[in-house]
Amino acid sequence: MAGYNKVILLGNLTRDPELRYTANGQAVASVGLAVNRKFKTREGEQRDETTFVDCTAWARSAEIICEYKRKGDPILIEGRLRFHTWEDKETGAKRSKLDVTIERFQFISRGQGDQRSGAQDATSRDDGMEPLSDDDIPF
Repeated sequence: MAGYNKVILLGNLTRDPELRYTANGQAVASVGLAVNRKFKTREGEQRDETTFVDCTAWARSAEIICEYKRKGDPILIEGRLRFHTWEDKETGAKRSKLDVTIERFQFISRGQGDQRSGAQDATSRDDGMEPLSDDDIPF
């Protein structure tokens, strides 16, 4: 039976990434991601929904994410779902968790008013260029 396991998420970090190393020296980072969704109910009421996702990065990707990203920063993640099972050491109960193993990622600028990334509001440009409108894009 064929399978396809691909996840693409765009969200904000819920905490600073945590870097550690395995016994054989491979870097591994734990990343928490909050993904927001806005929608309207049948009654027309605007609602927000947030999904929290645990992610894991390995090797150099883990080190790069931990070096440059902090709580609240946006990031685009591409990866695969992984299901973990284990026994709780205290109670002996079986536990399980679904998370995303990061295969690729892209740093995203925070947008308006971000002092750390140097982002600038498109309406207050000082380079003499006018911001593009939807009518300016040929497709």
